[in-house]
Amino acid sequence: MHALLTNDDGIFAPGLAAMERAMRRLATVSVVAPSTEQSGVGHAITFLTPLTAKEIFDGSRSRGWAVDGSPADAVKLGISEFCPQRPDVIVSGINAGLNAGINVLYSGTVAAAVEGAFFGITSIAVSLEYDEHADFDRAAEIAIDVIRELLARTPPAGSLFNINIPTRALAGSPVLRVVPMSTARYGEAFERRVDPRGRPYYWATNDPPPPPSPSESDVTTLAAGNVTLTPLDFDLTRRVAIDALAEGPWRIGPRG
Repeated sequence: MHALLTNDDGIFAPGLAAMERAMRRLATVSVVAPSTEQSGVGHAITFLTPLTAKEIFDGSRSRGWAVDGSPADAVKLGISEFCPQRPDVIVSGINAGLNAGINVLYSGTVAAAVEGAFFGITSIAVSLEYDEHADFDRAAEIAIDVIRELLARTPPAGSLFNINIPTRALAGSPVLRVVPMSTARYGEAFERRVDPRGRPYYWATNDPPPPPSPSESDVTTLAAGNVTLTPLDFDLTRRVAIDALAEGPWRIGPRG
C-alpha cells in the first residue's frame, strides 16, 4: 500500500513527522506538504501564480517535498508529480489543534483530505487537541490504529474521514466514537485592540464557546475525552430542497 502524507502546519511540523513514522509501519509513504503553515486557509488553491516545490532532506534522507502553496495544492501536486505511484490512501495531519464542528469548513487539514477524495482516493484528516507540549507520537499510535481498522473495512474509493484526538485520550485506553459533525455556530467574537500608532485592529476569539447540544456530536464527544471519527462528504447539495424548487414554472427573462 502507498500513502500520501500531507498537512496544513507545514513540512517541518512535529505532527507530520510523528504521523510519517507511524504510517511507515503500514505503507510506503510519500510526503508532500506546504512549505509554511497554512492553518485556516480552507480549500484555497493557487492558480494565478506558479507553484514552486523543493525536496527537503534530513541528512541524506529525503523528507519529502515542500510546496509553496496550500494543503490542497500539495495534494494535487503530490498525486500528479511526486508520488511514484497513485496513492491508495491520503492522510492529512497530525494537525496541532482539533478540527471539529464548523472548524471543519475552515480547516486546511480537512481540505487536503477533501482534495484527495476528489481524486477518488480514500482520505483521512487527523487532528490533536492543541497543547504546547503535545505528545504527537502517542497521538500517531492512536491514529494508526483507527486508520488500520478503518481501511480493513474497505470503504469505497474516495471515502472521506475526519479523526480528532483530545488530550485526555492520550492516557490509558482511548475510546472511539463515530459521531456526526456539529454545526452549532461559535467563535463569532473579535477583541478590539490598538497598535502602538493608535490604529485599531481586531483579533478573532473563540467566544462564545460551542453551545450545549442535545445530541452527540464531535464537539460534545471530544469534550468527554473520547476520540472521534466522522465520515464526511464534499457534496454540498441540499437534496431535500430540489423537488420543491423544481416545481414550476420558473419565469426568467424579459416580461412584456
